[in-house]
Amino acid sequence: QVQLVESGGGLVQAGGSLRLSCAASASIFSINTMGWYRQAPGKQRELVATVTSGGRTNYADDVKGRFTISRDNAKKTVYLQMNNLKVEDTAVYYCNADGLTRVGWSDYWGQGTQVTVSS
Repeated sequence: QVQLVESGGGLVQAGGSLRLSCAASASIFSINTMGWYRQAPGKQRELVATVTSGGRTNYADDVKGRFTISRDNAKKTVYLQMNNLKVEDTAVYYCNADGLTRVGWSDYWGQGTQVTVSS
């Protein structure tokens, strides 16, 4: 079964830090871009950050300088280090991967992990 398994969400005070992790299952043979998206209540899902297999990164403007995305290609895992968290960062965070399985290339999503930042 193709899976992206996320971990690391939780409750933190404003100014604090969290680190999210997302590991791809063995059924995904290869991965191009991996990324993190988030969806706050009543809002559309939005890009947070992406990283290519070569390490090129892209960030949403409102997280630049605070969040860092990285990946371990050998472990097929992507991370999101979130520092100086703000109340407006509260959302469900979703992992995304453009992955190759036995049926070809496709777009995969994790189940989501809740991040809540209190004031």
